[in-house]
Amino acid sequence: MVSYFLQYIQYEKRLSHHTITAYENDMKQFSLYLAFQYELQTPEKADTQMIRSWIASLAEEKLDNRSINRKIATLRSFYNFLLRRKAIDADPMLKIKALKTDRSLPRFVEEKPMQTMLDEVAFENDFAGLRDKLVLELLYGTGMRLAELIGLKVSDINFYNHTLVVLGKRNKHRVIPINKTLVEALTNYLKHREEIVESDSAIPYLIITDNGTQAYPMFIQRLVKKYLSLVTSLEQRSPHVLRHTFATHLLNRGADLNAIKDLLGHTSLAATQVYTHNTIEKLKKVFQQAHPKA
Repeated sequence: MVSYFLQYIQYEKRLSHHTITAYENDMKQFSLYLAFQYELQTPEKADTQMIRSWIASLAEEKLDNRSINRKIATLRSFYNFLLRRKAIDADPMLKIKALKTDRSLPRFVEEKPMQTMLDEVAFENDFAGLRDKLVLELLYGTGMRLAELIGLKVSDINFYNHTLVVLGKRNKHRVIPINKTLVEALTNYLKHREEIVESDSAIPYLIITDNGTQAYPMFIQRLVKKYLSLVTSLEQRSPHVLRHTFATHLLNRGADLNAIKDLLGHTSLAATQVYTHNTIEKLKKVFQQAHPKA
C-alpha cells in the first residue's frame, strides 16, 4: 500500500519530486519503527497508540517540532488514501494532533546587502561567473523556488515579452516578468552556454554545471551560500531566503499582496500574508525610533 500511495501522490496529486522524496523517507522510517517496535510489517495495520509512540520517539530524539509535524502530515495523507481505497475501516490519525511550534518570521536579506552582492561583488567574466550571477539574479528577481530554477528550460524564456514561464508545484505553470538587468544577464550567459552545450535538445535546462550537466539542488545551495556569506551574517543563507527576500522587498515598496501571491505561485493568500509580519516589524522599529511617546 505504501508503493501505491507513493504512485498516487506522484501521478495523481502531482506533488514535487522533493515532496515525494520526503514522503517516501517518512514512510520508510515509520515502517522500520513498526517492524522493530511492534513486529508489524504493514503500516496500514498500525493503530493510534503505535503512531503516538512513534511521534514520542521522534521527540525524544530531539527532532524539531516542525519536522515531526511534517511526518504527521505524511501519515495523515497516507491513511486518508487508505480510507478512500477502503483498505482500512477507521482513520488512526483522527486523535493525533500537530505539535505546537513557535511562529517564526521568514528570514530575508536587507536591500542594501542585496544591492552590494549583485552590483559590487566581482564575478568572473567567464561561464561560471556569468552563471553564478544569473542564478542569484533569477532567485532574487523572480522569487522562484529552487526546484523551479533547476527545472527552468531555455525555451521558457520569452525575450520579446520579457517573461519566464515557470513550472511550479503540482505541474502548474505561471508567467513571471523579468527586468532589463535579468534580460541582459540571460543574454550574456546564453552566449557562453553555447560553447559548452552544442544544442538545447541535448541539455534543454537553462542552468548547467561547469561540465554541461543539469544543475542539482546541492550545487545551487552551495553557490547561493557562497555569495550570501559575503554580504550577510544570516544563519540561513539558502535559495529560499532569496525567495523570502524577493517577497519582502516587494511588499516593503508597496506591491499588492495578491500580485505577490501570483508571482510566488501560492494557492492561497494566507501563505503570502506571512510576509506582512516583516513589514509590521519594520513599522514598529520606525515608530519606536521616531515617536516621542514610543
